[in-house]
Amino acid sequence: MLAKIMNSKAARASWRALLDLAYRGEGDTVIERNGRPVAALIPFEDYEALQDELDDLRAGRRAQAALEAWEKDRSLGTPLEQVEAEWRAEGLLE
Repeated sequence: MLAKIMNSKAARASWRALLDLAYRGEGDTVIERNGRPVAALIPFEDYEALQDELDDLRAGRRAQAALEAWEKDRSLGTPLEQVEAEWRAEGLLE
């Protein structure tokens, strides 16, 4: 099934109809702002089924951003020995 693509102004004007489509599982809607996709409206049960994958995807993005920040400024990192010592002190590492 192809997603319907709407700009944010049209989506606002059709919000109730879009919610009804999603509720009935009759289609997904991609909402654009300034010609760029910014959000997708999908049935809630689909969202629930994808939750673990979404969590993994978002964690990967945060990890990538942290790596890029560290590559620009290595002082942002903590030496492994210090992390291990802190974890041992908290009983998280044997």
